[in-house]
Amino acid sequence: MSDLKRRIQEAVKEDLEAIEKELLNNLHPHLDLVREVAGHILFSGGKRLRPLLMVLSAKVCGYAGTYDKTFSTAFEYLHAATLLHDDLVDGASLRRGKPVAHRVWGNSIAVLVGDFLLARALAITAGTERIAVVRILAELTEAMSQGEVHQLMRKGDIGLSEEEYLEVIRRKTALLFQAACRVSAVLADAPAERQSALADYGFNLGMAFQVVDDLLDYIADTPQLGKATGADLREGKLTLPLIHALRNARSADRKWIAGLVRERDFTDADFRKLIDLFTGCGALRYTEKVAGLYIEKARAALVDFPPSAALETMHDIADYTLARKV
Repeated sequence: MSDLKRRIQEAVKEDLEAIEKELLNNLHPHLDLVREVAGHILFSGGKRLRPLLMVLSAKVCGYAGTYDKTFSTAFEYLHAATLLHDDLVDGASLRRGKPVAHRVWGNSIAVLVGDFLLARALAITAGTERIAVVRILAELTEAMSQGEVHQLMRKGDIGLSEEEYLEVIRRKTALLFQAACRVSAVLADAPAERQSALADYGFNLGMAFQVVDDLLDYIADTPQLGKATGADLREGKLTLPLIHALRNARSADRKWIAGLVRERDFTDADFRKLIDLFTGCGALRYTEKVAGLYIEKARAALVDFPPSAALETMHDIADYTLARKV
C-alpha cells in the first residue's frame, strides 16, 4: 500500500465507519431478497469515494448540521443502482471480483433492485427538504441515464471521437462526483463561489477518475481490477486509449485494431500485441496526460479554501486518483 493511500485511509477512517453504518441503517426494503441483492453490490468492497467526497466537502464549507452522513448514502445508492443496470446492459460477468448480480439472481431481479436503490436515493434526498438539493439529484439521474444510452448507441463504433467519449464520461461519471461535492455547499449555505469551486473540483476529479479507470482496464491485472482485463474492449466500449490508437497508429495497425473492436473476441497474445501498439503510438502516455490535466484543474479549484485537514485529504484524493493502480 502506498504512503498516500495509507494517509487517506487514516484521515477518513471515522467518516467511512459512519458512512458504512448509515448505508446499512438507511436500507429499508420490505423483502429480504431486496436486501440480499442490494447488499451484494453495496458491501462488496467499494471505495465509498462519492459519499466520502460529500462529507469532506461539507467539512470544508463548515457545515454544522447532522444530515451529512445520512445524505451521503444517497450517492452510494445511486451509484450502486447504475452498476446493477450497467452490468446487465454490458453483459459483464465480474464486479469487484465477484459474480455480477444478474448472473446470480437473474436479469429481472437485478433491474428491480437497481430501481429500488434509485428510489431510496431520491427518498433520502427529499429528507433534506431543500428543493435545490432535490433538483441537483433529479438532474443528475437524468444525465447519467442519457450518458448510458449514448454509450450504448455507440458501442463498437470505431468512429467515436475523443470529444464524444469525454461527453459520455461527463454524464456517466463526472456529474455524480460534481453533485456529491456541490450539494454539500448547498446544505452548508455556502456562498455561490464556494458552491462553484466544489462543483469544479468534483467534476474534474470525476473526469480524471474515469479516464484512469479506462486506462486500468488495459494495464491492470484481473485480481487487482476486480473484473476481466480488457472487459471494455469485449463489451465494445471505445475508451480513450483505443480512440487515440485508432487515430495515431500506423494504417495497418489501425485496421487490425478495428478488427478486434468489430469481433470483440481476442486471445491473450492479441491483447498483449494491442498493449504494445498502445505503447508504440503513445496511447497510454496520452491517456495519463489527459487525466493529469483534469487533476490539475481539480486541485486548482480548491485554492481559495482555508487550510484544514479535510481540504488536505481532498488534495490527497486528487493525487491518488492519478496514481492509483486499482
